[in-house]
Amino acid sequence: MTGYWVDIAAVGFFALEWLVYAITLEHTAYGRDSLSARMHVYREIWVRNLLNRDARMVDMQIMASLQNGTAFFASTSLLAIGGALTLLRATNDAIAVLGTLPISLNPSPALWEIKCLGLVLIFIYTFFKFAWAYRLFNYVAILFGAMPPATERDTAAAEAHVIRTSRLFESAGQHFNRGQRAFFFALGYLGWFISPWVLFVTTAAVVIVIWRRQFASNAWQAMGS
Repeated sequence: MTGYWVDIAAVGFFALEWLVYAITLEHTAYGRDSLSARMHVYREIWVRNLLNRDARMVDMQIMASLQNGTAFFASTSLLAIGGALTLLRATNDAIAVLGTLPISLNPSPALWEIKCLGLVLIFIYTFFKFAWAYRLFNYVAILFGAMPPATERDTAAAEAHVIRTSRLFESAGQHFNRGQRAFFFALGYLGWFISPWVLFVTTAAVVIVIWRRQFASNAWQAMGS
């Protein structure tokens, strides 16, 4: 066990970075200025504008495109799970292939299987996030259909409906974002198949890339203007 301390440290660093980034993005004042948080504001604006018009076919078409995109990612997660399970079943073949490479990559069968199981767990988490986001988008579509007519937009019932729809819409977007984040970190996790030292680097690279997209990208600047 003592020979695997670098692997343990690398996986611990990976899990810690994922946890800290998620908490910072979703539960801190700093995260409330992220691109995702700025988009949450426009979800409520969309719902309020929806209340002001009786013709809502375009809104439902946009919602359908969101649902289709989420379904695509959920399906992709299932394919990724299948691929990871294939790696798990082909442990001996994979190790034999790695042994032919010019660099030294000779993990033990047990360590290889642990790596594959970790990848499977990440993609299972990803699937559940996208599947739940898809269900929530369905619920939002139902609430869109139940939106009071424009003639009742100034009533207390209409305001309550806007608030509950906006909150459910935000929750759907949040779960979708968590699923995408898991995909990004899964790419970083692949570095462990090469070396625990590579996992340190790929994890840091993933955090830098997704941080930049949330807080320093052109899209973030555009939404703040």
